[in-house]
Amino acid sequence: MTAKNTNDAKKVERLEVVRHSAAHIMAEAVSSLFPQVELGIGPATSEGFYYDFDLPRSLTPEDLSVIETKMREIIASDSPFLHEETNKDTAREIFSSQPYKLELIDELDDETATVYRQGSFVDLCRGPHVASTGEVKAFKLLSIAGAYWRGNELRPMLQRIYGTAFETKDELESSLKRLEEAAKRDHRKLGKALDLFSIHEEAGAGLVYWHPKGATIRSIIEDFWRSEHSKRGYDIVYIPHIAKIDLWKSSGHWEFYQDSMYPPIDIEGQSYLVKPMNCPGHILIYKTQLRSYRQLPLRWAELGTVYRWERSGVLHGLTRVRGFTQDDAHIFCHPDQLEDEVVGVVEFACFMLQSFGFNDYEVMLSTRPEKYAGTIEVWDQATETLQRSLERLQIDYVIDPGEGVFYGPKIDISLEDSLGRTWQGPTIQVDFNLPERFDVNYIGDDGLEHRVVMIHRTVLGSMERFLGCLIEHYGGAFPIWLAPVQAAVIPITDANLDYAREVALQLRSEGIRVEVDERSERMNLKIRDAQLQKVPYMLIIGNEEMNNSTVSVRLRNGQNIRGVSVPEFKSMVKSAVDAKETV
Repeated sequence: MTAKNTNDAKKVERLEVVRHSAAHIMAEAVSSLFPQVELGIGPATSEGFYYDFDLPRSLTPEDLSVIETKMREIIASDSPFLHEETNKDTAREIFSSQPYKLELIDELDDETATVYRQGSFVDLCRGPHVASTGEVKAFKLLSIAGAYWRGNELRPMLQRIYGTAFETKDELESSLKRLEEAAKRDHRKLGKALDLFSIHEEAGAGLVYWHPKGATIRSIIEDFWRSEHSKRGYDIVYIPHIAKIDLWKSSGHWEFYQDSMYPPIDIEGQSYLVKPMNCPGHILIYKTQLRSYRQLPLRWAELGTVYRWERSGVLHGLTRVRGFTQDDAHIFCHPDQLEDEVVGVVEFACFMLQSFGFNDYEVMLSTRPEKYAGTIEVWDQATETLQRSLERLQIDYVIDPGEGVFYGPKIDISLEDSLGRTWQGPTIQVDFNLPERFDVNYIGDDGLEHRVVMIHRTVLGSMERFLGCLIEHYGGAFPIWLAPVQAAVIPITDANLDYAREVALQLRSEGIRVEVDERSERMNLKIRDAQLQKVPYMLIIGNEEMNNSTVSVRLRNGQNIRGVSVPEFKSMVKSAVDAKETV
């Protein structure tokens, strides 16, 4: 695998400034077209920019072209972006007709407010911006969506306009082509079309229901996950989904993570919480007996489902949910083993990503946040261990300041899909804090108790997010070993049906996932439907195949192979599965 180094940071920063400036230009255009507009916020994003508006009517897709035309006029005026600093009282006067801006002004930490002007338009903003509107060369407005003010479903629903901008028209055109392809690969759309999963608002937003085909893919991944963990000395454990609130107070989650946890539930007069993490449960198992240094490291893994409070406005298919399954594990070791264990986990994570066809990734080392548990000395020790581990492996990484979890620093690996988009993946965290909180020890060779060190890690991330990424990476056309249906047997006429069933039975006996299309439909329609379902192999069976005990194989790419014996086809499939082919 290769790691991507963000050595073009200046270009990325410049693009962010261009996009932020484009958001302000869009806000000016909307304000000009809709004088009654109340402005929300308009940041740059990794893909482009957006701005939230409270408008007197609902926007339509046709409005986007009108807004674009007005933006081009503003860009042609080449108005300078002027930075001003003023006090909060003056800012309130400037934005007296803008309630959302007044709210933001009231929450400023000090008495200084920063505004930017271009032409007659003014916005509350820290900046920076390009020198003038004329520097925004290539942009496109993409879509309209609803967005609760500040992501809170109890606040007003605003209209969000998404756009993107680049330094050149060629870069914009290339991006628009990628966006078009990404829309075709949207895992929410494909999840429905391929009958993989569903989410039911009447049962609860952000909760996933796995259909048989989606569950098949997930089971294949989980079986592979367990097998590879067993090879590396991990044992599987299971813990309950709820625990008394006292456990989460002891762990620090109640103090540091309460905003992401569901409220307590009363059971016989005692408060319980659904678990947001698996780590305290694994610690309780560890503490059921004294552990010797000879037993360490202990590597315990669990496909553990956790529940975290996410506002409905940020939920997104499989990639942002309220209940998800982590491919979680915790390693209990003594300090001398720590670096080697971290190196082993990083290597394991890279192997797992590569096994599923992800060969490019970005690595971030996240350091101590403002709100943290433990001492600075311990944090420094943990951070240095993670740095040494990455350097041993000669993996390029960048520092992500202040983005560690409350109990320790972490390595985050973002995988890159076939469209060049990054997705959150494996994470490795070193923790000296929870062993201290729970008094987690081992007996050393001196006969005395010593504190263990914990490693929290995932090598895929959450199963839901990983499946969402996998669907979009392959556009639903999964490799043979992951395809929920590996072969569709298509009899040309009803006279060929018995032989088709016999072929399917032979294939199933070898563990090949196969379906027989028994519908009284034309062969071409059956082939088309199998192609839409992205089945890797279509086995066409007519009189010739039946008489010769063969099948005609049509591949997903349209290639045809006639006169293949059933044993030959079995070998073809098993070879691809055993090799874990990803193309």
